[in-house]
Amino acid sequence: MAAVAVLGFLIALEFAVRHYGLPGPITTQAREVICPPKSGGLLYAGMALMMVVLTWRQRFIALGAAIGIDIVIWVVRWLADIRVTHGHPFGNGALWVILGCAVVAVTRRTGPERVLLLKGVGLALLLVAGRKTGDAWLFITSKTRPMVLDQYVATADHALGNPSWLLGRIVTASGPVGFNFLDFVYGQLPVAAVVVALYQLRHVAAERRFPRHHLVRTFLVIGLVGPVFYMIFPVVGPVFAYGTGAEHWEGVSLWAPHMPPSAPWAVADLWPGTLSPIGAPQSMSFDEITPRNCMPSLHTAWATAIFIHSRKGPRALRYAGTFWLIATLAATLGFGYHYGADLIAGVVFTLTIEAALRAFDHGWDRSGVRLVAYGATVFAALLVSYRYLPLKMAGHPWLAGPLLLLAMVSVVYGYVRTTTSWEPGVVRGPRPAPQPELI
Repeated sequence: MAAVAVLGFLIALEFAVRHYGLPGPITTQAREVICPPKSGGLLYAGMALMMVVLTWRQRFIALGAAIGIDIVIWVVRWLADIRVTHGHPFGNGALWVILGCAVVAVTRRTGPERVLLLKGVGLALLLVAGRKTGDAWLFITSKTRPMVLDQYVATADHALGNPSWLLGRIVTASGPVGFNFLDFVYGQLPVAAVVVALYQLRHVAAERRFPRHHLVRTFLVIGLVGPVFYMIFPVVGPVFAYGTGAEHWEGVSLWAPHMPPSAPWAVADLWPGTLSPIGAPQSMSFDEITPRNCMPSLHTAWATAIFIHSRKGPRALRYAGTFWLIATLAATLGFGYHYGADLIAGVVFTLTIEAALRAFDHGWDRSGVRLVAYGATVFAALLVSYRYLPLKMAGHPWLAGPLLLLAMVSVVYGYVRTTTSWEPGVVRGPRPAPQPELI
């Protein structure tokens, strides 16, 4: 049933994107069987997830086959003088191996072995499809939401001290070294997620079953549900709404030649040098290119999910999860992609999604329902306050700022307290009365 629902959603998204004259996620993924993939690293990451169901011998064979296929395709392109101008020169081999394992599962496996291998293939394809689905959603938001609410969020962000402006100045002052370091961390978030997921799924081949809850599932649900709020609360981010969208990259990033020289749709060229003014906010029209992908910050959501799922790993993995969360928060703000309010909403959003998945596995008891309902209420209250109370928040920053942080912390506390009580061996309830000592 879940597979049918996902397939139906992808088909609907395919038609929605084709309505605007571009190929949808299914078509773009099918093209990568031959054409240079948009992200070769993501395809190999998906193959790595699939290989958790294989034996070590089968893993070496699969990896060797993927590399060999990529080399052959590269040689053919070289001989045919086909230049790869868009996409990566490698990655097709990983997709071929994934699809080949699907064929093997159907034709050469039976019973539980077939189911396990198909689950591994499905996990890999879902990871890759999630990227394509996200790109399609972003394109749709730019076409269907001509008005954006950046002035409301920027005004509310005064209650938090305008962290995007502060971090933007710091990142700009750090020059190419600081920018490219954060750019690498920001872009490799899926790889960090795969590392944590591989640790969680390391026993699948031996136990012949997947754990009840793992990071990939949270990642996919976040990517599926999150863009819905882009349609409800369209925001483009300070670097576009209050900047040229290009000056921060000039002379620093390899992306600079592809960035627009100016942003005529912006309120003014203020970010990150000058704080946005406090005035009566209003919706404003924006171009049909820039995605409305700020509220909530899904990069923050995914980084938070990585942090949560790395807590039960070894010390190195816990440190890596903490580092990736901090660096991702710094990048999302320092690059001007998000406001501070987006990040708070992203954390609450993630904890609510994670709580719902954990409650589903644990069984919907009173504590689970209460936690999910509370997280959803806080998330809705944040969006409502950003939209209807930004002036009051900006006018009383010492009250509104701590309240926003307190709302987020309360969800964090509720999540930790509730999920800890679900751990095996933890019994909650009234303490037994002390027994009198026997003499």
